[in-house]
Amino acid sequence: MIRTEAEYNRSIERLEEENEIINAQRLHFIGLGYEGEELERLMQPSISFHEQLKEEVEAYERMKRGDLDQLHDFNNIGRWLIGLRIAFGLTQKEMAEKLGVSPAQVSRDETNDYHGITIERVQYILEKFGVKFTAEIENPIPPLKSNSENNNIVYA
Repeated sequence: MIRTEAEYNRSIERLEEENEIINAQRLHFIGLGYEGEELERLMQPSISFHEQLKEEVEAYERMKRGDLDQLHDFNNIGRWLIGLRIAFGLTQKEMAEKLGVSPAQVSRDETNDYHGITIERVQYILEKFGVKFTAEIENPIPPLKSNSENNNIVYA
């Protein structure tokens, strides 16, 4: 995951370099007599790496535009919080100032994708950014009914 503008710029440069490398590699393999499916199999690792880097660049660009993925569970809360910082156009240092912590703390948190963050801390960060969190129940529990015969509560 790209977390900073410097990483983004390096990734853009790397994509351009990889394009040149892939083209040179393809020409080299063609010169050795490879073609068709065999050539594509040889090229696949380089192309796969290139596509992964391209996806990371596109994800960073979406975050910069404020286009954050919908949060469906807390498994990806760390990446979402990093995206929030990026969407607001803040550096890690500016984020630290906003939260009243050291830049080293923000760097550590982001490096670990906020692993082990508490709900209270998530709430604090969201409040600092003015973000409201809402949840939906996919499969709601049916309303409770009282069974008057033996005073048991049962689901409808």
